[in-house]
Amino acid sequence: MRSSPLGLTVLSLLHMQPLHPYGIQRLIKQWGKDQVVNVSQRASLYRTIDRLLDAGLIAVRETSRDQQYPERTVYEVTDAGRTTTRVWLREMLVATRSEYPEFPAALSFTMMLLPQEVEADLAARATQVRAQLAELEASAEQSRQLALPRITVLEDEYRRAVLTAELEWLDAVTADLRSGAFTWDFDTLAALARAAS
Repeated sequence: MRSSPLGLTVLSLLHMQPLHPYGIQRLIKQWGKDQVVNVSQRASLYRTIDRLLDAGLIAVRETSRDQQYPERTVYEVTDAGRTTTRVWLREMLVATRSEYPEFPAALSFTMMLLPQEVEADLAARATQVRAQLAELEASAEQSRQLALPRITVLEDEYRRAVLTAELEWLDAVTADLRSGAFTWDFDTLAALARAAS
């Protein structure tokens, strides 16, 4: 089985204790891991659990039935799952992989818009980034008050650093667009593209 952020998350949480899928999803949200792992659709969690089960990385510990709830299957990590978790963790920490998020893809075609449109859109993004940074700072303050060890919030520290750098870049580009120091003409760029083909 290939590594995935959600697979790593499920394995890691099962290291703590055996859990059923709802418990896994609840812990992901409680611990704020939904900010770094896409678990927006319950179906993706169940598919990941099925793949981990098929690969022998987790096992069914028990199945229980309560009259008020549907049947619940509790999973636990296997020895192979423990080994795989460490391998995946170390690979993900070391290896730089090409990721293809939407924002850089959109940036690569901003020439399709007018400079003032790009300035407005990037300024709006900067507002959102500022809000995300404020949320992360509030979360960091809460972590400090709870005296949580730094290792438990390392991903938030990283996200804060990345968002701070992005905000600095956004502010610089929007300032250049606002002042007219950065501009372009789509027809000129289209002519360059035709000449190159």
